[in-house]
Amino acid sequence: MYIDSHCHINFPELAARMPEILGKMAENEVSHALCVSVDLPNFPSVLALAESHANIYASVGVHPDYEDTPEPSVDDLIRLSDHSKIVAIGETGLDYYRLEGDLEWQRERFRNHIRASRATGKPLIIHTRAASADTIRIMREEGAGTDAGGAAGVMHCFTESLEVAQAAMEMGFYISFSGIVTFKSAKDLQAVAREVPLEQMLIETDSPYLAPVPHRGKMNEPALVRHVAEYLATLKGEPVERIAQQTTDNFFNLFKIAR
Repeated sequence: MYIDSHCHINFPELAARMPEILGKMAENEVSHALCVSVDLPNFPSVLALAESHANIYASVGVHPDYEDTPEPSVDDLIRLSDHSKIVAIGETGLDYYRLEGDLEWQRERFRNHIRASRATGKPLIIHTRAASADTIRIMREEGAGTDAGGAAGVMHCFTESLEVAQAAMEMGFYISFSGIVTFKSAKDLQAVAREVPLEQMLIETDSPYLAPVPHRGKMNEPALVRHVAEYLATLKGEPVERIAQQTTDNFFNLFKIAR
């Protein structure tokens, strides 16, 4: 059994195929998926999917790339997360790769998500790209980790260094690997994945993006998360069944979901 811990199946290109998406998940032993919010205007579609399907869960948050979108207050995030199928705050974080100029608004948005996570006890889904130093600094300043009384969470679609992974894991965060880890060009990331303990690892698709080998370049979907698990099994010299079981256990434990 596999779980896709991060996907965007509310996006139109996947939502239009929902019966097929769910059927392929079943065929590939993908039992659950977490549909992740990227902005507030589209949050209702995320929640609706979770409410309509017992094996779909959801988050609430605003992605750091979304500049021209309603800004979430701490109170907004707390209020919207008050639902049994909303299991996380995010995705949130910092991304200096696409945006330039004064990005203090991005850092303040990140702080609001961490504060909402601490207030609700719901874990964070963190995105970081070209901003790892500030990401870790703000996580520490705001007490995001279990070491500081926070709810911790997951560093999603991880592509950073082992040092960043270790800093996050010391705060109680999980490290999630996407299809990127299967790419031939991802040698540095593969080296990180060898070092991350299974007990702090999750798998994801980030669909509709980043389809794993052998589907690279095609539209991604939750059913393909098994290829990430299979690759990690080979990389770490573990049976794929162990990767599947441990990452499944980690998902339920992190997001406090009853089996």
